[in-house]
Amino acid sequence: MEKSIEMRVSELEKMIFLTKSVLSFEEASKFLNLSKSYLYKLTSSNLIPHYKPQGKMLYFEKAELEAFLRQNPVKTQAQISEEAQRYIINNKRKK
Repeated sequence: MEKSIEMRVSELEKMIFLTKSVLSFEEASKFLNLSKSYLYKLTSSNLIPHYKPQGKMLYFEKAELEAFLRQNPVKTQAQISEEAQRYIINNKRKK
């Protein structure tokens, strides 16, 4: 079965992110899966790293966007338990 043109274009758009290191505003919006208005809000508040080489167009470095996505990890119950055990072992009160 042959793929439709829409599916092929969609696959090519996804592959663009793999090869580029600097993304345009539209590409960054798709890469982050954020609406354009929310991405504008993040840039205007300086909450996300971005570049304005000529003062108008916004560009983003892919590696910085990936770091932005990873900035607030949520720990699993196992990780929390392990940290609690380490804390108890390391901070035993001496009599």
